[in-house]
Amino acid sequence: MEHKVIPLRPYSAYEREPNPREDAELTHVGRGSAAGEYLRRFWQPVALSAELGDLPKKVRMFGEDLVLFRTKGGAVGLLEPHCAHRGTSLEFGICEDHGLRCCYHGWLFAVDGQVLETPGDPPDSTLRHGVCQGAYPVHEYHGLIFGYFGPPDRRPAFPIYDSFERDGDRLVPYCITYPCNWLQVHENVMDPAHGVFLHTRISFAQFADVWGQLPEMDFVPTPTGMIYVTSRRWNDNVWVRSNDIVLPNLAQVGHIWEDGATPKAFSRVAITRWTAPIDDTTCRIIGWRHFHPEADPRGLADESLCGVESVDFVGQDGARSYEERQRIPGDYDAQTSQRPIAIHALENLTRSDRGVAMLRQLLRREIRRVGEGQDPKPSPLVVDGRVPTYTHDTVVVIPATDDVEADREAVRAIGKAITDIVVKGEHHAAPDREERVRALIRTYAEDHQTSVA
Repeated sequence: MEHKVIPLRPYSAYEREPNPREDAELTHVGRGSAAGEYLRRFWQPVALSAELGDLPKKVRMFGEDLVLFRTKGGAVGLLEPHCAHRGTSLEFGICEDHGLRCCYHGWLFAVDGQVLETPGDPPDSTLRHGVCQGAYPVHEYHGLIFGYFGPPDRRPAFPIYDSFERDGDRLVPYCITYPCNWLQVHENVMDPAHGVFLHTRISFAQFADVWGQLPEMDFVPTPTGMIYVTSRRWNDNVWVRSNDIVLPNLAQVGHIWEDGATPKAFSRVAITRWTAPIDDTTCRIIGWRHFHPEADPRGLADESLCGVESVDFVGQDGARSYEERQRIPGDYDAQTSQRPIAIHALENLTRSDRGVAMLRQLLRREIRRVGEGQDPKPSPLVVDGRVPTYTHDTVVVIPATDDVEADREAVRAIGKAITDIVVKGEHHAAPDREERVRALIRTYAEDHQTSVA
């Protein structure tokens, strides 16, 4: 039933109807749910490698409790928690050379769920050949442990994006748990307006003063999903920035402390993160902070603060006091306080929310595609085994004109031209794509009597 809006008048809270239900198609992630079945078709991060020692670790994904473990031989397994023998939780199991041994009667399980030993049975027992513990495939990469939770016969190859393997770039794993639905955390990356207010004007300039300048905004589809495009005037410079959404739940973010002061062309990623659904009302940001000179031009990053439930910039968790979070709220506070599951029917979206609306449309389209029995659509571009991505910060020098409206149009045109270079063209299939994009931006700058480093 459609939610009825109460006519606008003061003090009308008593007259409002009960809240409508959440948009289950996009938000619910349990087995059999529309979004859950779609998300399961991709490799999803489960934990940091650093979280897994010589003891099993109880984890939860898509509303399922599971046990993650590493054998003494180094292999990683992800099993259903209750032993196929008598149901004891394998979180109390013993990690051995080739598998995980249940503490209760010593059954030994391989990482793929096969029963290797049933030591309480006679030596000639064949019982183990007729039993298998539920297990999910695992892939370990750059300090993160991923699981695949979908149909075994439709398991995709683990994707490598161009931002994962760049010379001189250190990928430092981190994770933070949010007590709310995955979508309201994920879609924040397509909401550039919040950077103006939440991160700058409401409290103080958490990153740099330039973030408080309301940008020209655009939202552009890409082969992997979509990007936002923000273009800002800052003194004699124009700063063009894009963040990536790689469907379904991977996001990439540009420089956190960019100040728009130094010319640059196609400077790359500072954060790669998945919003991993734990259940309908809990999720986990898990990914990498990138440490390289491009991503930290002002020397403000702190690698030592990145890890389990921690990252090196303000407002990303609930560790601060409640009063401090009220005075200086951050992403964590704005997103978790939208309710455990945000109710879209109660929102009043504005022009600046076009990216959020577009992301929801893209997700809904792909969710329904999978629901109809089709496979998710991979990016058509793969170069030397890597998929191109589009996150960047670019700063060009172009003095403002005295005509304010004409200058706004010029800033918008610069953003569009640079975005066309970043997203379009045959150079995206070239092994030296980054160098070509930078060269094209420099040429554009020179042609428009600008300068860029």
